[in-house]
Amino acid sequence: MRLRLKRYFLLCSMLSYFLLALPLAAEVIDLPTEELVPGGIAIIPIQSASGGHSGAPIVHFQNHRVMVAEFSNGVTGWHAIVGIPRSAKVGEYSIKVEQGTERTTQRFRVQSKHYPEQHIQITNKRMVNPEKRDMDRIIKESRIMKQAFTNWSESRVGNLRMDWPVSGPISSPFGLTRFFNDQPRKPHSGIDIAAPEGSPIKAPKSGKVLATGEYFFNGNTVILDHGQGFISMFCHLDSIEVQTGNLLRRGETLGTVGQTGRATGPHLHWSLNLNNVRIDPMLLLDKPINTTQP
Repeated sequence: MRLRLKRYFLLCSMLSYFLLALPLAAEVIDLPTEELVPGGIAIIPIQSASGGHSGAPIVHFQNHRVMVAEFSNGVTGWHAIVGIPRSAKVGEYSIKVEQGTERTTQRFRVQSKHYPEQHIQITNKRMVNPEKRDMDRIIKESRIMKQAFTNWSESRVGNLRMDWPVSGPISSPFGLTRFFNDQPRKPHSGIDIAAPEGSPIKAPKSGKVLATGEYFFNGNTVILDHGQGFISMFCHLDSIEVQTGNLLRRGETLGTVGQTGRATGPHLHWSLNLNNVRIDPMLLLDKPINTTQP
């Protein structure tokens, strides 16, 4: 019996050594759901004109860097993960690819998608039509957010699927055509998750805190960088429990649910950014797109 156990452990040890000695395969990444529509995501295999492999390509879409990921889905290779603007029209679009000395263009086609309307009544009139005294603040805060959304770090992003930052039903899905007090405003740039005030908000993926602040429309806000232009923003918080520069692991608390800023009740507004484009967070969550409960 002892001899058999020794042989078993020796075999396990040899197998472990053999596996460790193997060369590492391409990074295997759990990808988001592809949806070639406004507010969606395009996943584009990078085609080399020469057929060679010269490291990670540099990809641009509409003058912004695009995330690239190397993974195996039967055929190993680099893929561009492209955020499609909510304002995109039906038609053909292209990305510019630099790989070694090669310069190529690859195309994809955006299909149509209908987003319903949402009408919201706001009792605080300044939150609909800000006064002149509010505009300096709003412009300053817009610059901070724009700088964060255009941030680029070269770190590999690993698994692209995300956790729900808080538990609760979706009270407002992504992309709604919005009217505040019957006045048209920008489409909804994220999802709203209804949750009790004070509920902890968890980092849906590891990242670095780019900015925090108390903003006119967004209330208490945290912006988290996941790498390669993949950025989360969390709004209307009751409390912020992180500081700029903090490194958060997936699942760590960054704040609590509130109703600060332009909000009609406690909820978390969560938006996701790819290549400076706001995309539908549901495409990176494990639940189906018509889910109302995480």
